[in-house]
Amino acid sequence: MIRFFLVVSLFVFLAASDMIPVSKKINGVSLEMPPRRIGIQQMKTLSEVNAGWVAMIPYAFTRPSEPTIRFAGSGHWWGETVEGTSECIRIAHESGLKVMLKPHVWVSGTGWPGDYDLKDEAKWKIWEKEYTRYVMTFAKVAADLDVELYCIGTEYRKAAAQRPNFWKGLVKKVREVYDGKVTYAANWDNYRNIKFWGEMDYIGVDAYFPLSKNARPSVDELKTNWTKWESKLKEQSELYDRPVLFTEYGYKSIEHTNTGHWNYKEDTLKTSMENQVNAYEALYQSVWQRDWMAGGFLWKWHVRDDPKFGGTSNRRYTPQGKPASKVIAKWYGKD
Repeated sequence: MIRFFLVVSLFVFLAASDMIPVSKKINGVSLEMPPRRIGIQQMKTLSEVNAGWVAMIPYAFTRPSEPTIRFAGSGHWWGETVEGTSECIRIAHESGLKVMLKPHVWVSGTGWPGDYDLKDEAKWKIWEKEYTRYVMTFAKVAADLDVELYCIGTEYRKAAAQRPNFWKGLVKKVREVYDGKVTYAANWDNYRNIKFWGEMDYIGVDAYFPLSKNARPSVDELKTNWTKWESKLKEQSELYDRPVLFTEYGYKSIEHTNTGHWNYKEDTLKTSMENQVNAYEALYQSVWQRDWMAGGFLWKWHVRDDPKFGGTSNRRYTPQGKPASKVIAKWYGKD
C-alpha cells in the first residue's frame, strides 16, 4: 500500500511539474578556444552569466582566392585541434553545459569569409572537397560526443548564396554521421539570401544588426528600432517553419556599438560600458521574447587568466568583468 502511494504521488508530482512553463531559450556563450589545455574550473566561469550553452569554434584558416583550408594541425591552438576541441566538449558536458560545435574559417588579412570568392570552377571544386573534409572531421567529433547542435558554416555570404546545392549535399553528409540538430550561421545582412534553410533545424543569424545612428542610444530607442528587424526575422521563420537562432550576437563597450561600428575608425570612439549594457537590455526586452526566437550565443568568452581579456578597460565584445555581465546573468537566469 505504501509503495502504491509513493508511485501515485510520484506520478502526480511529475504530471504537475509538466504543467509548469519552462523556458527553452538557448542561453549561450561563444567560447574562444583556449591556446593551452584547460580544466573544469575555467569552463565553470560561464556560470557568471548563468549560461546553459556554449559554442565551440575550432577555427580553420585560408587565404583570399585560394581554395585550400588548414585546420586542426600545427600552428593551431590546443582548443582548435580535434583532441583539444573534444576535451573542451567533455569538460563542458561535465559542467552541465550543452554544446554547439561551430566550425568557422578565418580568411587571412580580413578575417571575414563573407567576401571570399573564387574565380574559376576548378578552384571551387577543390574548395568544396577541402571544406567538406573540415566540416565532416568535426561532425564526427559532434557525433562521438553527443553534441547537441552542429553549425556547418559561418558567414560565407558568396559561397552560400552561389552554391546552394553544395550546402544541401553537405547537410546530407553531416546527417549521415550525426543525429543532433543542425544549423548554418548567416551574416545579419545575408540570411534572406540563403536557399537551404529548409534543410536546417534553425535559421542561424549572426545578429550584428545596426539599430541606431546615435553614439549612445537609450534602451527605449533600441527596443523601438528592433521592430523593423523583428518583422523580417519573423517572416523568414514563418516562410521555412523554423525558429531563428542568433548563432552570434554581441556588443562592444564603445560608442556607436549599435550603429555598425565597422563604419568608424574604432580608435576614435570613446569607451562606453553603458552602451553595452543598454544594447543587451534592449535585445532581451524585445526580440529575445518572441516565440519564434530560439535564443543565441553571445560573443564572446575567454578562459585565459590575463586581465586584459575582461574588465572595464576592455573595449571589445566580451562582457566579462563589465556591468553588462549582470544584465546577461539576470536574463539568462530567467531561462
